[in-house]
Amino acid sequence: MTGPVRAGFAHAKTLAALHAPAFPHEPWDEGDFATLLAQPGVTALLDPRGGFVLWRIAADEAEILTLAVIPRRQGIGTALMRAAIEAAGTAGAVAMYLEVAAGNEAALGLYRNLGFTAAGRRNFYYPTGEDALVLRLTLRNP
Repeated sequence: MTGPVRAGFAHAKTLAALHAPAFPHEPWDEGDFATLLAQPGVTALLDPRGGFVLWRIAADEAEILTLAVIPRRQGIGTALMRAAIEAAGTAGAVAMYLEVAAGNEAALGLYRNLGFTAAGRRNFYYPTGEDALVLRLTLRNP
């Protein structure tokens, strides 16, 4: 099994193709990914089995911008998140945050299994009107 690899500007089209079926209500296009990947502190990991994670580090905080996995329930999301957590911690982040749809039980299970805990709620956050839960993981003590 091959693990996640760092994705760069040249992977923007691939990331968009993976993102679209995972987020049909708000897919990001190739330009969105190219713009994000050009920003300081933004990193992406691509799993050749069908998924990626994109995060940003600002000061000592990391934020998962998106995680897309197709096919699901094969350990791809867990592998990507573990790699992102390790990389963010190594880069100096002391905490990682993310938003997840309040009704997305599969994603909530993944994040809870990784140690994320509730940090807040954003009402009507998504285009569908669904709330987002803000989750936090301590990576290391400051």
